[in-house]
Amino acid sequence: MASQKVYDPEIEKDASLSSAEKEEVKHVEGTVPHGHELHVKNARFANAKLHTSLKVWSKEGFVLFLCMFTCFLTSAVSGYDGTLMTSINGMPYWIDTINAGQPAVGTGLIFSIYTIGQIIAPLFAGPFTDYFGRKWGVLSGCLIICVGTAVISSSFGQPQFVGGRFLLGFGASVISVAAPAYCVEVAPPQWRGRMMGLFNTGWYSGSIPAAGITLGTRNILSDWSWRIPLILQGLPALIVCFIIMFLPESPRWLMAQGKDEQALAFLVKYHGSGNPEDPIVQLEYDEFKESIEIDASDKRFWDWSELWNTHNARWRSLMVIFMGVAGQFSGSGLSYFNLQLYSQLGFNTTQQFDFNLGNQFMSCTGSTIGTSLADKLPRRKALIGGTFGCAIMLVLAGAFSEMVSKGKAPPAMERAGVACYFMFHIISGFTFTPLQPTYPSEVLKTNTRAKGMALYSLVCGAFSFINTFAGPIALANITYNYIYFFVAWDLFECFIWYFFGVETLGRTIEELDEIFSAPNPVKASIAVRETIVDDVHEKV
Repeated sequence: MASQKVYDPEIEKDASLSSAEKEEVKHVEGTVPHGHELHVKNARFANAKLHTSLKVWSKEGFVLFLCMFTCFLTSAVSGYDGTLMTSINGMPYWIDTINAGQPAVGTGLIFSIYTIGQIIAPLFAGPFTDYFGRKWGVLSGCLIICVGTAVISSSFGQPQFVGGRFLLGFGASVISVAAPAYCVEVAPPQWRGRMMGLFNTGWYSGSIPAAGITLGTRNILSDWSWRIPLILQGLPALIVCFIIMFLPESPRWLMAQGKDEQALAFLVKYHGSGNPEDPIVQLEYDEFKESIEIDASDKRFWDWSELWNTHNARWRSLMVIFMGVAGQFSGSGLSYFNLQLYSQLGFNTTQQFDFNLGNQFMSCTGSTIGTSLADKLPRRKALIGGTFGCAIMLVLAGAFSEMVSKGKAPPAMERAGVACYFMFHIISGFTFTPLQPTYPSEVLKTNTRAKGMALYSLVCGAFSFINTFAGPIALANITYNYIYFFVAWDLFECFIWYFFGVETLGRTIEELDEIFSAPNPVKASIAVRETIVDDVHEKV
């Protein structure tokens, strides 16, 4: 039996621990009455994270959060684009210069060409990120975005604009492969959920400024009304290009290249605050040595077979595909057409732009709350409950839109429709913003993470293409009835997550290998396997 430890009251002041974790410390160190048991999924990890030397407010913590902030900025690029295109799609000078003629078809092409770039890029981004490293993957994607910004903002016709949109989609897809892999691999296991959630919350650091900028420039009586917002689109990517090369490389990628000493040096410095005996460092290094291969398919750019050649791999890839579809097809694709949705509720152009900006704040609010709970709230519960909530809000919004279109709704119904859209974005942000990068990144092994994220990006691109190309045509022809499609899909999605969703909370990334190798990974993932009683590991 391990020796009894003395509880340190200073732990109560430690900002890096949640209240639940502080209670675990009290128990593990003997301050909880004997016989009171703490059930966890990994006893060694539970003990290690309570006795680690790493603190949030430390030099090492600052560097780790700078890594996350760099990825945060890459997410801002995607967020800026989504809101930007929603807004300039309603600007008369943009329509006259770029989208004159058949606006529905032209809008579909301009929106969807971005996703075509997203679909093609992963075929190159995965192998590139495996070979050159996670940092170089992020850098290359940002450079492509800077080029795409120059092309699109100087356009005088639809062909050049479409070409620039393709480059932007290609670059965004490259960083969507490299940035989540980099962020999840440098994050300490006890901070993984929050760091990945904060990373994707960067979407709103792009979408909110985009909504505000376009709200301000829409009254400019020239092409600068839409060129100024387009020029600013490349700013986050440009900042990343200057920062990324000064940051450390992923320790897991280093280990996969046979650079064990460099990987260990990273762990000791950044996850153990310079203490080689830190329990988190020892746990991670042991698991790295056991699970990361130096001669796996990540060394062969043409070999993608490790994504499906075993029972373990197929389950991991299935989770990646599920998350890719859910992130695009749970109703969030309607955000591209916020102005049209508010128009169907009877609001004028100024009100539509105001509501579009409000939407971004609602989504940001939900995602911030979701991120704060990312290391506590089980993934399955969040996905099932959140998706069901999205379905409820969408069916109400569709019903109010229907009443307005038939002239049977008082003004209060119009406002109620807006409220339902706002609530939908809060719930969607709470559910999907933290988990879209986190879940696929953590279910993949180190040797398949880049190609697995490429698969994720491919799935996202394919379903985003359906959203962006079919969306304007569907809204033009079946109006509010298009919303009901997503209601039905969300209900089906709840069923999928309940029966097939694998829980990842409370386990290290490497430990998940055992879960996915089980005959029934879903059942294995939700089982409580160990108990800690006064710092003793006890199998149950």
